[in-house]
Amino acid sequence: MTFRRLTARAAGAAMLFAATMAGTTALTGPAGAADGAAISEETRGQIEQIMRDYLLANPEILVEMQASLEKRQEELQQARQRATISSAADEIFNAEYDGVVGNPDGKVTIVEFFDYNCSFCKRAMEDMDAMVSADSDLRFVLKEFPILGEDSHKAHIVSQAFRALAPEKYGAYHRQLLATRGRVDENRAISLAISMGADEAALHEEMKNPEIEQHFRTTYSLANDLAITGTPSYVIADEVVFGALGQAVLAKKVANVRACQSTTC
Repeated sequence: MTFRRLTARAAGAAMLFAATMAGTTALTGPAGAADGAAISEETRGQIEQIMRDYLLANPEILVEMQASLEKRQEELQQARQRATISSAADEIFNAEYDGVVGNPDGKVTIVEFFDYNCSFCKRAMEDMDAMVSADSDLRFVLKEFPILGEDSHKAHIVSQAFRALAPEKYGAYHRQLLATRGRVDENRAISLAISMGADEAALHEEMKNPEIEQHFRTTYSLANDLAITGTPSYVIADEVVFGALGQAVLAKKVANVRACQSTTC
């Protein structure tokens, strides 16, 4: 956000405050009147001019106001996310259509929303592999979230079909497809599935399964409720984590979950 836009928003808030103060003055009045008569336009203008002069003399308050507003909005968003995590825990952590790598019975779970054409997801895969290799009690849930165009959508349909036919090979399939250089599309996803032993006719038939699209709709709905708009995004215990922040950050949150059942102790 540019400084001009930031200060404009904050200034709007300040003027609203000034108008509110003016309205409060109208209710009490200088003589303590209780009839609610509006103050004069002259008095209102004086109050607003005082506020304007003060803000011009102290512009740093605009930044402080905006920071305070953003903090409050972030706190409200986090509260809504925690409520969604609580109410939709099974769909988030235990959906039968999601792939799992690491220890399927691990006591700590990381859920990753990913897209096969997300470059940051490709980098984040290294973090996942390092973490499950180092932590035998970690469960990693892969929630397919195709948001990067039609190629992604079709590739994820193939991936879901392959998982249904060969769930034991899904982890290896996921890694190879995500590691593909260039754009991942339906043809690449099908070619990889066949190379890993999938029957082509059975694969094409499973790709028609209407449940696949229903799974995507459920994931999109969850993402909307969790304020997830990009990939990779994670759900760890009671927190939504945005972006490929790296192994160290995720591992710290996992350690906190083990210590206090929350990502922040």
